[in-house]
Amino acid sequence: MPKVNRSDLGAIKIALPPLPEQKKIARILSTWDRAIEVTERLLNNSHQQKKALMQQLLTGKKRLPGFSGEWKEIRLKNVLVEGKERNKDSAIDRVLSVTNRNGFVLPEEQFSKRVASDNVSNYKIVRKGQFGYNPSRLNVGSFARLNAYDVGILSPMYVVFRIKENLLNSNYFLVWMSSNEAKQRILSSTQGSVRDSVGFDALCSFPFKLPSTEEQQKIASVLSAADKEIEILEQKLGCLRQEKKALMQQLLTGKRRVKMDEEEIPEKEAIRA
Repeated sequence: MPKVNRSDLGAIKIALPPLPEQKKIARILSTWDRAIEVTERLLNNSHQQKKALMQQLLTGKKRLPGFSGEWKEIRLKNVLVEGKERNKDSAIDRVLSVTNRNGFVLPEEQFSKRVASDNVSNYKIVRKGQFGYNPSRLNVGSFARLNAYDVGILSPMYVVFRIKENLLNSNYFLVWMSSNEAKQRILSSTQGSVRDSVGFDALCSFPFKLPSTEEQQKIASVLSAADKEIEILEQKLGCLRQEKKALMQQLLTGKRRVKMDEEEIPEKEAIRA
């Protein structure tokens, strides 16, 4: 309520339990608050640990047991292949978009309606396992691998490509693209330009340290385990917040009453009870 004042608040009627019951309700809800705070700290620590682990593993500063030797210094053009397949006969009608939060999505899920031209014959075909991004939004993380669908189409402004799987592990590359190093490469490629756009040629020019495919797979597995830990904590945090919200709705309205021990009830209240 805009411009709410003291008299407005004073006119509101609330359900007021006895003071001992108020205190017990507050203690119960404080228990949930503490659990939420602990889980938030654990989640923040897990994010920081993963960030540090990425910085070490993806640069070769830290090597996993069983791996040694120098990594190859290459350009991404050595391991990426642009996808130029077009939807010439308009046989594919699943139009997709790439977001920075949810990866590939149906536009109607993102914008509540289908956003596409009437003629989609010039749209680019993207197949499962391939990557796609909007060159003007790569700097904000709008980059993803198609996992949820076998095939879809993207607006012609998008870039579609695949990787040479005999040289580069798909999961490893996906993690690398979210690393600080990749973000710095993207930022550097747009500095001095009129638009923050990173085309396929610019992406291919990025220097890249290439470990063996076996080491790539192992690094990706380690970081995937870290992601799983974060996911579990996020789910736990969401559940705790929902439980607290539901409990507040019940306890603060009197729909659910707390059980009071005799020693928690003052003498007058005990006699009245």
